[in-house]
Amino acid sequence: MTGLPDDTLTYLDSADVRRLTADLPVVDLAHETLLAYARKEAGLAPEAALRWTTGSGAAARSLILPGWSGDSYGCKIINASLGNHLLGLPRAAGLIVLYDPETARPVCIMEGGRISALRTAGVSIAAVRAVRDTAGIRRVAFLGCGRQAEVHRELLATACPGVEELYLYDQDPARAGELAAVWRAADPAVSVTAVPEPRDAVERAELTIAVTTTTEPYVELDWVPAGGTFVNVSLDDAAESLLLGCDHLFVDDWDLVVDDDHRLLGVLARAGRVTGPGACAPGDGRAVDAALPTLLSGGYHRCVGDRERVVINPFGMGVQDIAVAAAVFERARALGVGVPLAR
Repeated sequence: MTGLPDDTLTYLDSADVRRLTADLPVVDLAHETLLAYARKEAGLAPEAALRWTTGSGAAARSLILPGWSGDSYGCKIINASLGNHLLGLPRAAGLIVLYDPETARPVCIMEGGRISALRTAGVSIAAVRAVRDTAGIRRVAFLGCGRQAEVHRELLATACPGVEELYLYDQDPARAGELAAVWRAADPAVSVTAVPEPRDAVERAELTIAVTTTTEPYVELDWVPAGGTFVNVSLDDAAESLLLGCDHLFVDDWDLVVDDDHRLLGVLARAGRVTGPGACAPGDGRAVDAALPTLLSGGYHRCVGDRERVVINPFGMGVQDIAVAAAVFERARALGVGVPLAR
């Protein structure tokens, strides 16, 4: 990232980022970054969180996630308000700042919402690819019908080309119906059904992607069919019975789980009912089976059976945002894209 004029930095707006990520191999990049993390060639620092209640009573927060991958260093600032949908705005928005590895000066600021959504979906699919034959997946459920659902579907179209049926649930039935209509129009060969209850979606699917804003766990173990995979992207959808009773439980980073005191898995870990990979499981709880870097690097030696239930619970690692952003910035420099800003 060195070699830029010392008196300027580059700004990439949302349109720039969308163009530059159009054909970016995000799933492969997520996979490679997790392997680099396992080799200690990528890493992250403790995140900071600021939380408040807006004037309209909505929960809001700002997260700062520093990370590095190879010779790319930076941080993601990602903010969200649960009241944004009432204003016609995405729940989350943010910025990513990249640094020069030699001088530590900022060299690029880019819109971060698209990057954050892409890396999240990329990690989800890289993890699913490690435990299932994605080409054989036919039925997929989405809990939540916002931006994350759209980006996950965007990447799944390539990763799971055999999908024949999609089931959508959202607390706002109109929102689920609208997205179902959009997806039907985009690919008439795939059946898309908006369902009235979340269980209706989960029970029918081989793969469920939970991308909601809930803070109350509700998906029980017996909702997930034998052989089902549940990706707990939004972190509070899986109930205790599912987290403790599934056959295989994977996280991206155990330290992130332990440090969290808001999400159920973090609460269970802090209470001693869930322990880290390789640790002795408590009598009424369980141990996490493996972290994703271990799983993807071939270090997980238990077979995942065709009838076994899998839960993937990625808390979100800032290192993934930096890796994707660095690839976007590299393209921007090669193509001369972006606005130079005076320091």
